[in-house]
Amino acid sequence: MVDPLICDDARALVADLTVRGQTVATAESLTAGLLAATLAGVAGASVVLRGGLITYVEGTKISLAGVPREVLDEVGPVAGPTARALAVGAQQRCEATWGVGLTGVAGPEPHGGHPVGTVFLGIAGPVETEVVELALAGSRWEIRFAAVQEAVARLRSAIEEQ
Repeated sequence: MVDPLICDDARALVADLTVRGQTVATAESLTAGLLAATLAGVAGASVVLRGGLITYVEGTKISLAGVPREVLDEVGPVAGPTARALAVGAQQRCEATWGVGLTGVAGPEPHGGHPVGTVFLGIAGPVETEVVELALAGSRWEIRFAAVQEAVARLRSAIEEQ
């Protein structure tokens, strides 16, 4: 099941990045590459998509995205500072203009004291890095798709604001 809205927004995001000569990379935990795959599904994405890191477990958050062990020890894998570190790690390691980090709880059970639907989205840009906490509802797949949709929409907004 592909959400046409996600596809339309992804096409617009790829167009926005292309026009500006900018690039994007992802570090994804709960979405496990779904954001990068969504962007890669757009014709012309190879011009702007630098890469994607799937960091589903703590070890790969550290080894692939460079999340400091101290961050994970202090706040855990589902937290704003972790999303920030994922975004910055994707941006730096893939040499992209923008980095997006996604971590959260898709369910079916709460994790680390966070209810199902808790998502942290980090967006690292050329000037600053922002983190947003989202409370999403639905099934495991619906939460993951909604997280991707939010990431695409918020990255578009960040690009426009720069």
